[in-house]
Amino acid sequence: MPKNRPNLKDGQLLRKGHLYFMPHLSLDCVIFGFHDNQLKVLLLQWKDTLRWSLPGGFIYKDEHIDDAANRILLSRTGLHDIFLRQFHAFGEAGRVEGQHGLKEISTSKKTWLHERFVTIGYWAIVEFHNVMPAPDEFSEQCKWWDIHRIPKLILDHNMILERALASLRRNLNDYPIGKNLLPKTFTMPELQRLYETVLDKKLDRRNFQKKILSLDILQRMKQRKTGVAHKAPFLYKFDEKKYQRALKQGIKFGI
Repeated sequence: MPKNRPNLKDGQLLRKGHLYFMPHLSLDCVIFGFHDNQLKVLLLQWKDTLRWSLPGGFIYKDEHIDDAANRILLSRTGLHDIFLRQFHAFGEAGRVEGQHGLKEISTSKKTWLHERFVTIGYWAIVEFHNVMPAPDEFSEQCKWWDIHRIPKLILDHNMILERALASLRRNLNDYPIGKNLLPKTFTMPELQRLYETVLDKKLDRRNFQKKILSLDILQRMKQRKTGVAHKAPFLYKFDEKKYQRALKQGIKFGI
């Protein structure tokens, strides 16, 4: 970490944070994972209030905003090279009034953290089993929640989460997903269940298979899935080069 980027703790963040971080600007990250046919979201529980929030943080004055988002995601998941999308800026005038997560912030004299903040929203998709959820110095725990069982979050984080999910769903027709949410090899039914879970609707099996294969981003393996009762489906994996090209150029999936 550069010399001008100290790791500020608790009260130090209140007193000195304005010297190092961009004023009035923060980041909030919605981290999606897929496990047991459920779409999951990674949340933090604050130490003092025990309320839940999205992982977030601030931007150093000499730091690119995308680098700040990757830094925050690395600290919460332990992962590098996460698939990341900036999706919206949240700047309602009263979004931070009276809803701070830390008791120390809510009871302290007015500091830079009490001023109006605009937050930049990012969403990320990660492979569930590769994540090592880690709380920060302000939080009690960091854990996965089912998208359908999200508690009341601090600030406007429920709205941020809703907007992130809507953005993720819109992106399904323009960009491939799965490489960061599924194991290295998977079956066609497993890939379809992923799309159905994210979209929260059923998809026609033949139509889905026809369209996903037409994208030419999958490789069918010689092996079949083991340990299944009926005829074992073939295993697939993503073609790395074609997948990365599809991320850059976009796709026309039409689901």
